[in-house]
Amino acid sequence: DYLGTMTTKLTLSTSKEGFFPITRAIQELITREQVGEGICLVFCPHTTAGITINEHADRDVVHDMLIGLGSIVTEDSRFRHAEGNSTAHLKASLVGSSVMVPIAQGRLVLGTWQGIWFCEFDGPRERAYLCTIIRG
Repeated sequence: DYLGTMTTKLTLSTSKEGFFPITRAIQELITREQVGEGICLVFCPHTTAGITINEHADRDVVHDMLIGLGSIVTEDSRFRHAEGNSTAHLKASLVGSSVMVPIAQGRLVLGTWQGIWFCEFDGPRERAYLCTIIRG
């Protein structure tokens, strides 16, 4: 049965460009709120950061993803954005700003090797992300 929707703002400090694990913080929110079943939407309200799901067991995957994104999106003298962070905007658009994950039996339903990552492309920064849980 439908029990409602809640949105919670969570924060983190980023030290530089990188992927920061946020699965544990989201799972702790689900546990604290005693959500048994539903879905969780994780949204990044920043234009130079994103959210993704990828491997969480081997940090070399994050390293490789950063190298790959850096080779796809390079500095270009034709960029006009005054802040000088056009590559961060492009990388954020490629990664995306949200993911949606089912919740079953009080746990995020992720694959064995999957984790949720906050992707910083313009750090260091104080960042926020929103978790909207729809109880089911």
